[in-house]
Amino acid sequence: MNIYEKTGKMALGSRLRRLGELFAEQSAQIYPVYGIEIQPKWFPVYYALSNGEEKSITEIAVEIGHSHPSVSTIVKEMMKKGFAVATAAKGDGRKNFVKLSEKGLSVNGRIQAQYADVNAAIESAFAETQYNLWKALEEWEFLLEQKSLMRRVEEQRKFREGKEVQIVPYQPEYKAAFKKLNEDWITQYFKMEDFDYKYLDHPQENILNKGGHIFMAIYKGEPVGTCAIVKMDDTKFELAKMGVAPAAKGIGIGYLLGQACAQKAKEVGATKLYLETNTLLKPAISLYHKLGFKKITGPPSPYERSNIQMEMIL
Repeated sequence: MNIYEKTGKMALGSRLRRLGELFAEQSAQIYPVYGIEIQPKWFPVYYALSNGEEKSITEIAVEIGHSHPSVSTIVKEMMKKGFAVATAAKGDGRKNFVKLSEKGLSVNGRIQAQYADVNAAIESAFAETQYNLWKALEEWEFLLEQKSLMRRVEEQRKFREGKEVQIVPYQPEYKAAFKKLNEDWITQYFKMEDFDYKYLDHPQENILNKGGHIFMAIYKGEPVGTCAIVKMDDTKFELAKMGVAPAAKGIGIGYLLGQACAQKAKEVGATKLYLETNTLLKPAISLYHKLGFKKITGPPSPYERSNIQMEMIL
């Protein structure tokens, strides 16, 4: 069986490379028919210089969408074969400009017929296909410029692994994990304070028994994240004590915990969710914005590390 039938679309890059190699191999057979001595891989650089202008390597690279080293290598090959010449820029001997040599320019007349025939052959091939490859390539180039393949894969990984996360209510068996998950991130950036010990050492007495709720994120059987809502009054809760294990970051656990807390606050009649954090924690603040929190000026904070307050209308 053809390997591409087995691998499917994840081998798109390899298949495009194979198609490119096939085109390059068959293109190399065309040039000698027209008495043209240039190599197919030179074509973009040659065409960029075909009007006789001098251009820098950088200018050519930008114009044809190739890397600077790639253009530099092609130019050296063209110079070696006598198709291009380089001149130092006036006032800056480190920068070279490139142009076609007389030999290179002499190809222009003969290659026009090749251009016409190749273009007609490609158009003819397009007419035999169901899908317009040229338009598809333009579309894919645009899509990958807007969002890289790496970013798209990361999003899918996050979505897949996120589906394996369970958000469950706090149980006494999670007491040690609740404290450790919070203590680890707090001590990484700040120092533990009295209010931290109050909630982390006695979550039942100071959060749950006072009308609050705690959620745990379970991934592959292990508690890897936690978050609480602490009751402030009948209509307002504080989102607090959110922590995610470093090894479990990047799969959306914080967002899932935040959503669970917001939903619970709504269920018990709250209209606002409040939080305090520090501007040093940029990923956390980005998460809170995503959840729907906005910056406010709230009451004085009991935490020394707090320098920003946020609120979400439920």
